[in-house]
Amino acid sequence: MRLSRYFMPVLKETPAEAQIVSHRFMLRAGMIKQTAAGIYSWLPLGLKVLRNIENIVHEEQAKAGHIPILMSTLQPADLWRESGRYDDYGEEMLRVQDRHGRDMLYGPTNEEAVTDIFRSHVNSYKDLPLTLYQIQWKFRDEIRPRFGVMRGREFLMKDGYTFDLSKEDALHAYNRHLVSYLRSYERMGLKAIPMRADGGPIGGDYTHEFLVLADTGESEVFYDSEVTDLSFGDREVDFDNVAECEAVLQEFTSRYARTDETHDEDLFNSVPEERRRTARGIEVGQIFYFGTKYSESMGATVVNADQKQVPVHMGSHGIGVSRLLGAIIEASHDDKGIIWPEGVTPFHVGIVNLKQGDDEADAACEALYKAFQKAGLDPLYDDRKERAGGKFATMDLIGLPWRITVGPRGLKNGVVELTSRKTGESEEVTPEEAIARVIAIYAAL
Repeated sequence: MRLSRYFMPVLKETPAEAQIVSHRFMLRAGMIKQTAAGIYSWLPLGLKVLRNIENIVHEEQAKAGHIPILMSTLQPADLWRESGRYDDYGEEMLRVQDRHGRDMLYGPTNEEAVTDIFRSHVNSYKDLPLTLYQIQWKFRDEIRPRFGVMRGREFLMKDGYTFDLSKEDALHAYNRHLVSYLRSYERMGLKAIPMRADGGPIGGDYTHEFLVLADTGESEVFYDSEVTDLSFGDREVDFDNVAECEAVLQEFTSRYARTDETHDEDLFNSVPEERRRTARGIEVGQIFYFGTKYSESMGATVVNADQKQVPVHMGSHGIGVSRLLGAIIEASHDDKGIIWPEGVTPFHVGIVNLKQGDDEADAACEALYKAFQKAGLDPLYDDRKERAGGKFATMDLIGLPWRITVGPRGLKNGVVELTSRKTGESEEVTPEEAIARVIAIYAAL
């Protein structure tokens, strides 16, 4: 993509409504545009990152054996009346009527809708276990939407639902999701800590939230510092192996880590004092096991091996896809702008031409641009007739992990400048070496 032809409305000044880092940089980098309070349009740069996050989630769900579907955003109120949640959910639910006077709602979550799908098509234990998931827009009418995509009313979410014959099977599905989420977050460059949490309006007393530590987090968290040393890494896990998935859960949840809602001061004090930590955290996902809460009230049953009709055991598992974009920025930025991890960056490398119109510099940039495209990477070429300082400021703001600077002086010596956004370190290398280095970095992901 050539910046002279790209739609990226960068702002020099910070809008007054931006209270936190992610909101400020997303507006300044031209990633989003507010449509109404807590509701945003996603502009090209923001959409590219959003799709990259979405793709990682899809890939990790597929590895875990989960099956994608797409449910409607509007749901009939009668489904929620069956489960007993229609009147209990509160004013966050956007309730509407269609032209025939039928009560509808804009889904804040989809337990009822997916249970209706299940009960319509599955009636035997032989069809279990089953996990269905979607990535879909949700709406919750927050009383005070703020902080951009971190606390918006409309948001993109991955919500998955598990159906199992027994509690033991359902807890394996729970553990399987924990593994897949740990893999997803690490691919996004995040350290997301699973913490014991509260079930809230979804229900269930077996639930963990995944939180990213950040000063702007909405939750106060208490944890043993050893949890921040844990890493999933590139290990392979057999998602069908019950013991293997259970071992990962034990590894990542056996140390104290809780939100303020479930914090236990006595248990926390049993952690060695030098390892006790208190901080703020951003919730980026949650997993639930809630047994037969929905299957009993909505008649989601199967015939078991003894030919008896039994309610299935269920769980739901969510990742805040659009919220993750803000969380990544909160966790990875400096005073100049965003620092994207390689796994989610909108463009793999930025190419800056210091003297647009110079035949040699133009030709070198074109060669770099085409070489990266041929290698399957997505470069952003700043081919504008702009001052070098302005080009560098734009690249720093939008936060691409790698920048190649091309100018007549360097080309006379056969070199370009390769710069890491994360460290700020620059190195003079040949154009061929710059291409090979960047290709190798992304090939290793």
